[in-house]
Amino acid sequence: MQNRDQIFQTLKTLLSEMFEIDAEAISLTASLSRDLDIDSIDAVDLMVKLREVTGRRIQPEDFKNVRTVQDVVDTLRKLYPS
Repeated sequence: MQNRDQIFQTLKTLLSEMFEIDAEAISLTASLSRDLDIDSIDAVDLMVKLREVTGRRIQPEDFKNVRTVQDVVDTLRKLYPS
């Protein structure tokens, strides 16, 4: 899971499975809270799951400013230096 497309597809699958979100509703520009109804508790659950999937720790301060699916992808991308 290193390139943006792979990260997005993995994230899309996780969001769909964990929160029963229609995969068609998940786009890079989707707002986690407004469009996908992800609240702060859900975001913590997502962080924990992403840590399991990636094997890498996401710093809470990195995730604090995440608002869209694209923001999550960008945050995860930083975990995989080129």
